[in-house]
Amino acid sequence: MRTPSLGDQELALLRYVTEHAPATVGEVAAGFGEQNGLARSTVDTVMERLRRKGYLTRIQQDGVFRYTATVAPQELMNGLVQQFIEQTLSGSLLPFVTYFSQQNRLSETEIAELERLVEKLQSPNEETGHESSNVDRPLE
Repeated sequence: MRTPSLGDQELALLRYVTEHAPATVGEVAAGFGEQNGLARSTVDTVMERLRRKGYLTRIQQDGVFRYTATVAPQELMNGLVQQFIEQTLSGSLLPFVTYFSQQNRLSETEIAELERLVEKLQSPNEETGHESSNVDRPLE
């Protein structure tokens, strides 16, 4: 099943709720909305849109709805990256990697992490004894 896409404002609000959950519309309006110039009604509309898309859930507690994210922050980020790669880059990682290598914007820590990930892709899968399925897939 395909995950519904998120706009910039939805993503920012979802991140806020994830960090401050469980949160009411009023709490999000005060903590997120005011800083971003959003009225309480706009925050309510965006939160309900996120709930309909399946990113937020709510429970009624003491007469108010408290919202929480339905996915962990890392799971959300993984889905957004996958969506970007599939929709914007037609499934290819090569333009993404090329961009970062040409921009020379990676820190030493990020380079070390990328090297660790490449080593992991190149090593045999310890559970099955087979190479990772991503190794044989071309980047283009």
